[in-house]
Amino acid sequence: MKQIKYKSPLHEMTCTTCTDLWNDSCSVQELTYAIKNGAVGATTNPVIVGEVLKKELYLWEERIAQLIKENPTASEDDITWRLNEAMAMKGAEFLQPVFKREKKKKGRISIQTNPKYFRNKDLMVEQAVYFDRLAPNMQVKIPVSTTGIAAIEEATYRGVSVNATVSFTVPQAIAVAEAIEKGLKRREAEGLDVAAMSPVCTIMVGRIDDWLRVVADRDDIITDPGNLNWAGVAVMKKAYELYRQREYRARLLSAAYRCHMHWSEFIGGDLIVSIPYQWQVRFNQSDVAVIPRMDNPVPPKILDELLLKFKEFRKAYEEDGIKVKDFDSFGANRRTMRQFIGGYESLVGFIRERMIPNPDRK
Repeated sequence: MKQIKYKSPLHEMTCTTCTDLWNDSCSVQELTYAIKNGAVGATTNPVIVGEVLKKELYLWEERIAQLIKENPTASEDDITWRLNEAMAMKGAEFLQPVFKREKKKKGRISIQTNPKYFRNKDLMVEQAVYFDRLAPNMQVKIPVSTTGIAAIEEATYRGVSVNATVSFTVPQAIAVAEAIEKGLKRREAEGLDVAAMSPVCTIMVGRIDDWLRVVADRDDIITDPGNLNWAGVAVMKKAYELYRQREYRARLLSAAYRCHMHWSEFIGGDLIVSIPYQWQVRFNQSDVAVIPRMDNPVPPKILDELLLKFKEFRKAYEEDGIKVKDFDSFGANRRTMRQFIGGYESLVGFIRERMIPNPDRK
């Protein structure tokens, strides 16, 4: 039998397992690379858009000037969102062949609602519905804040394929899955289509690791440093098992990469790995074997120590560790929302510099 030659470890994963690859960016160069290695999705948010502009400003400088000229009454926020939309639609074009090939179940690009709206259900839903109409293969990110859960249900009911973001814990993942089920069932009860929808719940695995490192320093907790690389992995594996047991229709997605286990430990799972370009290159140059590990348990000794020493890990790992009303106060949520809002404000500042150039500079 002829041996198949795969282009890369990631390509081998996408060809031999049910684990899907997304590109964690809307960069044209990076998305092109990812698609060649089997990627079936991509993502954007204001922070990502800002990073893309640093790398590929030559592709967008003229478009930004055009947006400013063609919209003389638009505010800097308006232009910022027009740019976000333009980048997402460009990514949607790249993924359209995948979307068609996969009968609308894959080949989507995520665009994020305004992070400043995280406490306002109506504004999140309104923007989500608008984004959904930009292209047939849009996926809309809504944060898993206290208010975001209600927005996720309503947007799902309105026919939006949601990507729940700012999510780090098993309780958040379960709340998202239940909200999506409620939204889908409301649609089904009214005879509305759900077959083409593909809801996703992100778990930002690296950010729970980051948060526990902050907690360890803050609270003077001593643990084997390697144990902290397993925290997000443990959360994802626990959520994945619950999703399978309960047959939720949403799929899980891993994001926020910090080490190879945030990829290798999820190989073989019926989920999505959304990997930044830099980490894709690293993984493709590595000697990590592409074998299914999703069902492998976290080493019991490591899991026991995390549960014993870190209250914040217990909140993230145990199904009832956090109530919905407390999602906004969880440390990883606060840190990430602050970053996302800060990233959005930086992007607005970037647009401001082009709308009102500094007269002191040549």
